[in-house]
Order: sequence, then structure tokens, then C-alpha cells
Amino acid sequence: MKRKIVLVVLLILPLTMYVYFSMAKHNSLFLPVITKNVAEAPPGKTLDDKPVHLKGKITIVGFLGKDIIKKKETIFNVNQKINNKYKDFTDFQLLMIVPDGAQDEVKQVISELKAMGDISNWKFIFAQPQDITDFYKSLKVREPLGADFSTYNIFILDKDSSLRGRKGKDKETGEDEFKDAYNSFSAAELHNEMTDDVKILLREYRLALRKNDTLKGVKREI
Repeated sequence: MKRKIVLVVLLILPLTMYVYFSMAKHNSLFLPVITKNVAEAPPGKTLDDKPVHLKGKITIVGFLGKDIIKKKETIFNVNQKINNKYKDFTDFQLLMIVPDGAQDEVKQVISELKAMGDISNWKFIFAQPQDITDFYKSLKVREPLGADFSTYNIFILDKDSSLRGRKGKDKETGEDEFKDAYNSFSAAELHNEMTDDVKILLREYRLALRKNDTLKGVKREI
């Protein structure tokens, strides 16, 4: 009897998950891989002297450049629209890469962020210009990095350090769609597109975990 129940679950679960995934705004079951084998986070200093690793984490990556105050509004956008929504996931982090020497400006911004809530998932690496450039090149994205080592674009990396985004046909418009980055200056884009894509990636891992657990259960029953 137990074996029959497990087999029924195996048949129903994929259909149920399909319906669940299809509720996403752009109707994608999985978030496409744009670039594989992105480099490990650039070497550099952190405020707490703890290393930052990309492997095993879903990471939102940004490049703040030398003028941190100029990027403050975008940092608050990301905190409100992305961090506040996913801060409770232990395998989620936000990594901002900054030229070495901007520590005081970052500390000022962090002080303001702390007043808004939990920012334990925020990480900052202070790296040398060449290391920042090399890491950015490994993303293989369309938009170049600015001369001050900054960009308003932020990026989604999965647990295997692959860049995720959108490519293929949009099911609503039928038009070709490609997105390798999200504009952090646009609160609307973060809210309407990036939050949806991060949600799909998190569900992707959750689905894989449930599938593995179900298969293990079947093996035990057999």
C-alpha cells in the first residue's frame, strides 16, 4: 500500500510543480544559464576579514565603483526589493565589489542600511582594479564595466557560479527575449523582473531537493 502511495505521488508531483512554476510572470520553469564557469569572487579585503565564496550560494553581484555615495540609491533599491524579500534564505547572499580604499564610504552606507533591518546577507569585497576587471570579464555580459569599475547592472549567479538570466521567446509577446543583467537604478525592474527570476531559481533548487528526497523514499520502500 505504501509503495502504491509513493508511486502516485511520483506521478502527481511533477504536474503539481509545473502548475506552481507556471505562475511566474514570464512562465519559465527554470531560469536559463547565460554564462557557465564564472570566476570565483575576486581576492580582496572584507570588513569582517571573512572570505566570501560563490560556490554553494545564490549570489546577487554588483559593482559599486569608486563613488559609493552616487550608488547609494541603487543599494537601497536592492535592499528593499531583493534583500528584504529573500533575506531568510541561508543559501542567498548579496555581494558588492568595490575598489580598495572605499571602506569608509561603505561603512557609512552600511550604517544606514542597518537602520532598515537585517543586512546579514550583504557582503562587500574591496579588491584591486585588475582583479575587479578580470572577474567582470568572466561574466561575459554585453554591457562593459565603467571606467570607475562600476555599473548600475547587477547579476544573478547560481550555486555553481553560473550567470542566470532570460533568453528565448517571451510567452506573452512572442518576441525574442534576452537579459543578462538587471538595472539596480530601476526599482520597477527589480520588483517586476528580478524578484521573479530569483524566485524561479530558488524554486528550481527546491524542486530538485524534493525530487531527490522522493526518489530516496521510493528506494527505501522498494
